[in-house]
Amino acid sequence: MDDAIDRAHRAKRGSPYLNTDQAAHYLGLSKRFLQKLRSKGDGPAHRHHSTMVQYHIDDLQAWSQSTVAGGRS
Repeated sequence: MDDAIDRAHRAKRGSPYLNTDQAAHYLGLSKRFLQKLRSKGDGPAHRHHSTMVQYHIDDLQAWSQSTVAGGRS
């Protein structure tokens, strides 16, 4: 778990893109749940870079804020 946190911090400093493990950790979700959201067409915006799925940190933050705001209506 600490390794995932370290990787997310390094990714945030060096690149705005996070892989699925890092994005799930950033959002406080399981990797599997994030994958399920993606397969259903839900969840944060993602990109395919070659064979890798990556999430931009701004998209993760915007999606997270929209789900909180949506739940409070």
